[in-house]
Amino acid sequence: MSHSDYVSVAMEFRCDLACIHCMIGGIKKRLQPLPLGAFDQILAGNTGTNRRRGIVLTGAEITLRRDLPDLVRKAKNSNYEHVRIQTHGMHLCDTAYCDALLDAGVDEFFVSVAGSSALAHDAITGRHGSFDKMAKALDYLDDFDHLTLITNTVVTIRSYLDLTAIVGRFAHLKRLKQMEFWYYWSMHERDNGDLLPPLSAVIPHLREAIAACRRRGARVEVKNFPECLTAPFGDVLCNDQPQLHIDPSFWSEFERNGFHQCVYRDKCRSQQCLGLNAAYIRRYGWEPTLLHPLEADR
Repeated sequence: MSHSDYVSVAMEFRCDLACIHCMIGGIKKRLQPLPLGAFDQILAGNTGTNRRRGIVLTGAEITLRRDLPDLVRKAKNSNYEHVRIQTHGMHLCDTAYCDALLDAGVDEFFVSVAGSSALAHDAITGRHGSFDKMAKALDYLDDFDHLTLITNTVVTIRSYLDLTAIVGRFAHLKRLKQMEFWYYWSMHERDNGDLLPPLSAVIPHLREAIAACRRRGARVEVKNFPECLTAPFGDVLCNDQPQLHIDPSFWSEFERNGFHQCVYRDKCRSQQCLGLNAAYIRRYGWEPTLLHPLEADR
């Protein structure tokens, strides 16, 4: 299934972690979850030519909603083949709660992994014990044959050296079908958190992580990197996303990242590349010797 087969709904903006790379960290207090009435309308409209095969329940931390199993059941009864939750995974270590979600119909788990160890992960999430709980949850879920596990790692100055180790740490998971690596967006014109790593430093580690994923048979998806830097690894760049239903005030902040900025934009034929973001250009410049235009259509 492709991203276009899914719809994503942001139903919760509380979170009990304090990840340094959080995209909505500065605005989540004023973002409002999608109202239940709007959620029900999306479900009711999932018919005919408008039908999507999967739905993603997301937000800041969706498992903080007490009615999450009820939302899942509603979605499962509305023509969705797959129900995915996007989560930090910490609360899934409660196996009774996990079982309740499975019984309701969740069959895909998209879990954020910030580091390969408790020391690295917890330093980024700001919560002692978050890694151990997340890892315990993944181990538990791995015993269910019908599930699909996906991990996502945000690539920052604090995590890029750890990418291959992250792959290795979770290589034993049989249900881990895809690992994603997203280059950090600051949601601002400046890198106020000093989290952007130079692309020239990241790419060798990203290459190693991609190779490690492929050796264990997992699919790799890379986002927000210039395609000319990822093209040598094959067709790993995919900036497509499910249709997102979210508080409209999110979008004005999102646009502050600045997209499709590249000195080779008029020459390059990439259809996936988002170029460099505004904060990166302000910090590292336009990278004219590192980047190059692609000559063939994708």
